[in-house]
Amino acid sequence: MILPSRPHRLALAFLMLFPLSGCFPVKSARVASVALTLDDVARATARHSDPELVRAGTPAYLMLLGGLLEAYPENRRLHLAACQAYASYAAALPWKAESAARIQALYLKARNHGYRALPGELAERFPSAAEGDIESFTALLRRLGAGEVPALFWTTAAWAGWIGASQGRPEALADLPALEAAIQRLLELDESFHFGGPHLLMAVYLSAKPPVSERQLARAREHFDRTFQLGGDQVLSARVMYAEYYARGIRDRRLFESTLRGVLEAPEGQIPELTLSNALAREKARSLLERTDEYFDSPL
Repeated sequence: MILPSRPHRLALAFLMLFPLSGCFPVKSARVASVALTLDDVARATARHSDPELVRAGTPAYLMLLGGLLEAYPENRRLHLAACQAYASYAAALPWKAESAARIQALYLKARNHGYRALPGELAERFPSAAEGDIESFTALLRRLGAGEVPALFWTTAAWAGWIGASQGRPEALADLPALEAAIQRLLELDESFHFGGPHLLMAVYLSAKPPVSERQLARAREHFDRTFQLGGDQVLSARVMYAEYYARGIRDRRLFESTLRGVLEAPEGQIPELTLSNALAREKARSLLERTDEYFDSPL
């Protein structure tokens, strides 16, 4: 997530693990009609088993959201949907040197939409507060309640993606203390949100934040374990990240390989909304296994 040498293998990859929420506010008959259509699209997308088709169709979905936001720029739920959609699309794109700038820009759009999904004054103060002292930012986070968990969760995940895609740029790395504070607040508000998603965010953050230490990895293992206890074991990409970050971090090749093979051999899940995310996880597991020698025959 954070290491410059691993710019796109970050917590934001797990955005593809979870279905997009299809909830849109209804402020007029016209928006209500389109919102219902978007809700159906989000549900159908999450249940789709062809990642390439979804990647090809996502830009049209982003354009539709953009059109709605032109008409209703203060609509927080639309901003939340845009945050999820932009970040998920960025995470699904293969990392190449020539695509780095585009991926970073997508994550930045996701993060900025996430800011605007936060309530009232907080939406205005959140970006600048994150750039100030950590005590002030932590105090601002304390003002967020359980009702703001979805907005804070996706904003934080998109923010993590932007940091990872920024390849070690000082302005991104300077955000790490604020990012950790946001994840900690999520854990306090609702540790179980999205199959233990706050624990998964913290697990990957601790596994990747430089300099990686044995103590950090031990803490990361605790958060991975809690993720699985809260239902993350049904989300195959949580297992993929366990292999990618934790197993690699402790240099355990056997754990790395067995975990990824378990992902490939896992039966189809009982949650239709995880169909796409699990298909993406299998893609990633195959890719990681193909590079096993590279990962364990050279330093991290």
